[in-house]
Amino acid sequence: MLRTFDLVLIGVMTAAAAVTYTIKHRAELKLEEVHRLEAEIKLEKDTIDLLKADWALLSQPNRLERLVNNYNGELQLQPTPSTSLVHARELPMLKSQVPVPDITEAKAGSAKKAKPVPAVPEAEDEDLMATGSVE
Repeated sequence: MLRTFDLVLIGVMTAAAAVTYTIKHRAELKLEEVHRLEAEIKLEKDTIDLLKADWALLSQPNRLERLVNNYNGELQLQPTPSTSLVHARELPMLKSQVPVPDITEAKAGSAKKAKPVPAVPEAEDEDLMATGSVE
């Protein structure tokens, strides 16, 4: 009886060791994956910082003015008048917002037109114009 009990305990200990080793191995694999993902995230952040620095360099007003002066004869650039800038609410509606005409009315020859989707009113004092600034 004692030998059987000892053999059962040895089997349980071996099974517990195997399960412990499997869990440890999976945890190490997950840790390696976490380190790999952290390295990828750091690389992406560094790339974003580099691209922001490049954009800041390329959009410097002095550089742009120098380029305009150098290539003005070829490009014939003109300053943009302030009256040609519009707010988003002043643009025509998107094709996805155009209402679909009712087929039954079109077949009946009805002269009714589909009602346009009303634009969302915005406060007049808010300036929502997007600029090319980098933030």
